[in-house]
Amino acid sequence: MSWASLRMLIVVGIVTVSFLVFPLSPAAGAGSESGAWKAGVATVVITPEQSMWMAGYAARNKPSEGKVHDLYAKALALEDVEGARVVLVTMDLIGIPREFRDRLEKEVRLRYKLAGSGLLLNASHTHSGPEVRDWRGTQGWDLPQEQIDLGVRYTEVLFGQLVDLVGRALEAMAPAQLSYTHGRAGVGMNRRLLTANGFVIAPNADGPVDHDVPVLVVSGSDGKTRVLVFGYACHNTTLSDYEFCGDYAGFAQQYIQETHLGTTAMFVAGCGGDQNPTPRRTMEWARQHGRAIANAVEAALAAKSRPVRGPLRVALGEASLELEPPPSVEELKRQAASNDKYQKRYAEEMLREIEGPGRRSNTYPYLVQVVQFGTDLTMIALAGEVLVDYSLRLKSELPGAPVWVAGYCNDVFGYVPSKRVLEEGGYEARGAVLYYGTTMTPFTPSVEKLIVDKVHELVRQVRSEK
Repeated sequence: MSWASLRMLIVVGIVTVSFLVFPLSPAAGAGSESGAWKAGVATVVITPEQSMWMAGYAARNKPSEGKVHDLYAKALALEDVEGARVVLVTMDLIGIPREFRDRLEKEVRLRYKLAGSGLLLNASHTHSGPEVRDWRGTQGWDLPQEQIDLGVRYTEVLFGQLVDLVGRALEAMAPAQLSYTHGRAGVGMNRRLLTANGFVIAPNADGPVDHDVPVLVVSGSDGKTRVLVFGYACHNTTLSDYEFCGDYAGFAQQYIQETHLGTTAMFVAGCGGDQNPTPRRTMEWARQHGRAIANAVEAALAAKSRPVRGPLRVALGEASLELEPPPSVEELKRQAASNDKYQKRYAEEMLREIEGPGRRSNTYPYLVQVVQFGTDLTMIALAGEVLVDYSLRLKSELPGAPVWVAGYCNDVFGYVPSKRVLEEGGYEARGAVLYYGTTMTPFTPSVEKLIVDKVHELVRQVRSEK
């Protein structure tokens, strides 16, 4: 099928925002050395213009019905004085699978000479966007064939848009200055509640949370903000209806851009795997939560910011995470007879894998990425739906520069529980494996140590490079 045909089937509008930024004068505020950074930003609308199946929530039984506002992908390209580069791409999507990231990495390396370690993808994890996960959106075991076809076409158009987006951000790079600040917001609440029947998904006011709102500011020569990158550790799941929407993260970006005209706001999802926006389930709460996050950004901007200087160092590595052995054949056959379509499919796929000619892997290649900004800021990008324990632990263990921990990066394959949560049990520990279209088994309790050790290894690497 030709590119023109694809665009006829799924038409996606394109909005490009690029800028030239120049060093702040000393009177304008804190900043780094003149000419120390180059930065460029680009934006593209990725909202399907026709009805498509939406990602998230197994109970949905029909395609989308319109939109609340557009969904976006945004790219910020940064380059230090030595020519080291990183491109952060944020997307109003539930997640990006590893295969998609690998393919995108290869293409931007060929076109723009961008190293694989210099591409950082983060999904907002909105459950009000199109289904893009391979197992459902393009293989679609539980979707009508026409929805599978739409998923394949949308994914191909999205791929082309993201390749172009990275290129435009790189092309727009010009002298810039960076600074860091942070605020706080109480939108998220721990969602793991202990009951007589074990841990269930319900508000737990006493559970661990991370209410930090980190903010990276890119400023121009006139002292005005040109880009605001901000994060928060909470599921982006206020809404569960049938309209495309960026949820609270989408509203937060919208409000920030309305307040700071000419500014591009970019949301980075944090370690919110066990956090829910609370209260939720209404559009009004989505708007209010977005306003709360936007207000936290404003509060952060009112405080004194720290200059962010070079050099820029990036590292990308894999931790080989250990998986539990699969259930016995007898247990899988029992599950295959279940009336629950998710349990039934999981068991059937697992049986085919176990009884097939290949050898089943007992590990998962887990992506960890670290971006180091001189001695001023460390950004850690973790794959999957990471639980808040990781953010709290890494911030406490890594000395020196402020530490920004992001989840939902580069490969959103399922939940990443901590050792504590694995021992406690519940949906994030084991139950969720049924809903990700893979034959993965739960992780072993070594998962936390293996991930944290890899983070420390990469942080030592980037902090020691001269």
